[in-house]
Amino acid sequence: MPYNRPIKGRPTVHFEDPDIATVFNAYPPDVQEGLLRLRALVFEVAAETPEIGSLKEVLRWGQPSYVTPDKKAATTLRLGPHKAARFALFAHCQSRVIADYAARYPGWDRIDGNRAVLFERADEIEPFRLRSLIKDALTYHLV
Repeated sequence: MPYNRPIKGRPTVHFEDPDIATVFNAYPPDVQEGLLRLRALVFEVAAETPEIGSLKEVLRWGQPSYVTPDKKAATTLRLGPHKAARFALFAHCQSRVIADYAARYPGWDRIDGNRAVLFERADEIEPFRLRSLIKDALTYHLV
């Protein structure tokens, strides 16, 4: 059943799983803002990419994660804090998603190896570039 929950003074955000809402609520407000922007971008790209089937938000390693259970098209994306940044968009480290993104947009973002794109503030999120990374991750096993 869909679960709508206010996120610390923000408009109501729709979650399928109340445990995921609890995880978002545990983050500091600035981290929440950035992660909710990234989350919205993941759902937007998924909606524009019908070949992946459905997108499911799950918890992996205690972080909101995005998988395509019907078609198994994606390599998992995760959102959460990072030891070297306030928050990050993670891809599976054995995939080429982050490396391909860094090669496509050299010097534009802070990158943690093959693991993640790092952010300090929500205004560092650049949708055009990140959409390409997200689409590559969501279609990873279709290529």
